[in-house]
Amino acid sequence: MSINLFQIGDEVSMINDTISGVVVEIKNDVIIVQSEDGFIYHCESKDIIQKGNLHDFLSDENHNEFLKENLSDKKKLIPKKYSRKDKIPPMEVDLHVNQLVKNTKGMSNYDILDLQMDTAKQRLEFAIKNKIQRVVFIHGVGEGVLKSELHFLFKKYSIQSYDASYQKYGQGATEVYINQNTK
Repeated sequence: MSINLFQIGDEVSMINDTISGVVVEIKNDVIIVQSEDGFIYHCESKDIIQKGNLHDFLSDENHNEFLKENLSDKKKLIPKKYSRKDKIPPMEVDLHVNQLVKNTKGMSNYDILDLQMDTAKQRLEFAIKNKIQRVVFIHGVGEGVLKSELHFLFKKYSIQSYDASYQKYGQGATEVYINQNTK
């Protein structure tokens, strides 16, 4: 399967594993997949298929070649080596007001939102300055005002944002990926 058959947002499954996820980025010959549990994997197009395309994969003329390469008794499967940055958990920023100040007495809703947004901006700039690529902003569910303001902020920085892992954070968190050279 050719790399250009994949697009950002495609649901894919790994051929040699039980991992499924969504294509979040495509760089040269590498397809970056975020698994259902929030982990990031760097894959080659030959290692993944679009969900629902197993029949097409099995009927492909290259299927026999794939079986010879990957399932022979003589060849041991070598685990993929992931770079150190793939194993680093994201920086977490809890924007719940009780985590930012001891007492909200005398603060209006606007003051609270302003404090939360200032904190988010400071932590985002800290992450950019220190080449931290993944940051999770925990904002809670509420009425969605803070989440909307965060997405507006992220657009100013031209960074990718998406819902953080539901298993770990529920619906009240947004993860951002800051695309930058970490060397």
